[in-house]
Amino acid sequence: MEIILLQDVDNVGGKHEIVSVRDGYGRNYLIPQKLAIIANATNRSRLQELRKQDSRREAEMLDHYKEIAERIKEATLKVGAKAGTTGKIFGSVTNVQIAQALKEQFDIEIDRRKIALPDEVKTLGSYTVVLNLHPEVQTELAFEVVQE
Repeated sequence: MEIILLQDVDNVGGKHEIVSVRDGYGRNYLIPQKLAIIANATNRSRLQELRKQDSRREAEMLDHYKEIAERIKEATLKVGAKAGTTGKIFGSVTNVQIAQALKEQFDIEIDRRKIALPDEVKTLGSYTVVLNLHPEVQTELAFEVVQE
């Protein structure tokens, strides 16, 4: 079954892509959850309009993303974690924790999927993370893992 994805779906494809999936997965999950529509002739013609609307919306958001990048360019984010006496934290710092810290400290909401951690963060210290806000706007954010 060929479908048009309305949102990014992990291990399937990106938004506004035409992909082939198994009939049951498309009929019983993707379409009822409003993650996809059937790729018939009518919907294929609507796809171009959807892409135009989405690109227009992204162009409007570009200025907003640039403003966010300027605000956090020189800032240092503090992420709290429970750690042992040697400085090794229990578990690791994830992009979800960084997104929550951004919201709490700078009142900025960024989707966790736009935060790219370079490697596993398992000790206290300073690190750098890349924020992929827009294809044209990427910025680095310094963050420090401190003991709670």
